[in-house]
Amino acid sequence: MSRPQILVLGAGKSATILIQYLQKKAVENNWYMVLADGDKSLAETKWNNAKNGHAVGFDIENDAIRREYIQQATVVVSMLPASLHFLVAKDCLAFLKPLFTASYVDENINSLAKEVEAKKLLFLCEMGLDPGIDHMSAMELIHRIQNKGGVITHFKSHCGGLIAPESDNNPWHYKISWNPRNIILAGKAGAIYLEDGLITEKGYEALFHNAPTVHIPGVETLAYYPNRNSLSYIDTYSLKGVKDFVRTTLRNPSFCSGWDAIIQLRLTSEKAFNISENLTVKTWFKTHITSEKLENLYESFLQNEEINKQLEYLGLNENTPIPSQFLMSNATVLQWILEQKWKLSDTDKDMVVMMHELEYTLDEKNHFIQSSLVLKGQNSIQTAMATTVGLPLAMGVCAYLKGEITLTGVHIPIHPIIYQPILSSLAAEGVVFNEITS
Repeated sequence: MSRPQILVLGAGKSATILIQYLQKKAVENNWYMVLADGDKSLAETKWNNAKNGHAVGFDIENDAIRREYIQQATVVVSMLPASLHFLVAKDCLAFLKPLFTASYVDENINSLAKEVEAKKLLFLCEMGLDPGIDHMSAMELIHRIQNKGGVITHFKSHCGGLIAPESDNNPWHYKISWNPRNIILAGKAGAIYLEDGLITEKGYEALFHNAPTVHIPGVETLAYYPNRNSLSYIDTYSLKGVKDFVRTTLRNPSFCSGWDAIIQLRLTSEKAFNISENLTVKTWFKTHITSEKLENLYESFLQNEEINKQLEYLGLNENTPIPSQFLMSNATVLQWILEQKWKLSDTDKDMVVMMHELEYTLDEKNHFIQSSLVLKGQNSIQTAMATTVGLPLAMGVCAYLKGEITLTGVHIPIHPIIYQPILSSLAAEGVVFNEITS
């Protein structure tokens, strides 16, 4: 009988720790692993001459080659951009292969749910940090409280990928440790959540304005903004009847005020350009401000010392040529700028922070529990983000191959059969939550 083969699609920033963990487990369990990326040299660098497998380079949108590799696999792991998961998912369904991913279950994946179940396959999604560890750690708390007879009334879940204090040396108090495109798009869909029993909606333009703050043990006070549609998780988490329910993203308070200015200046606009080449940052920015009649607004931001420093740090008045491939929209230009300005240096450490706040009643008494995770990376490659995105996904693959996860259908990690062994394995790797109760 041939040994199990793990196919990992995508070798980007968030895949580093997943790759290393699965390489180690492949040797321990006599599995074989294939690492594939559109950039062959990147895949080979990440593979680093490990045993029990090899790296390959191919265009994931090449149907014939993609299907050939998926057909040979025992299990498929997609670390690709979310927009490409559906291509992979359809092939997994056609060739009866289980699929593991850290991304959200979107409408496309959901549309396959009945067929996935009918074919007794497992598509395990949302197995990263957020979504992923947030689900697992929250459900462990929720089930523990409910099993004692407690009734949860308030639920808040916060998570952020940040820069560690010792590497924080810019006025934004932020550097990029994950997909830069997602930073530009953050909040564009607005947010909807439950507050004091009422459904509350916030549009994109209001999301970062006067962001509320929260204190997390061992970390400075942080600001937060609500994520997308929190309401959809009330049923998922079995929390009907709660008065507050919100899932948020954590940032430094200065970041939120600065990003609010970026949004108001319409620098995240995805409206297509009709611009020739040979444009500098200064010309692009000045032309935009003038054409959109934003001069007075821009001047008002310059009166704010903190925001002035942030905008100056981005070099918006510098005569730096913009590469032609980024001259598609304000959003693509801004992304290019931020990738230079917010880049992690080799020795920089990032930091992942997560905290759940739950209030509940038990034996006619009110109780509060705060569960928090603070994890720092080692350097710009061994990041906390890559660790917390990659480890749970890799551990889910291992648990499946060992027969510990036997579910079928499209799932996220809210079942004890999934989260219990993975939270235990994460703790063994130093990913540990600390609790404060009252």
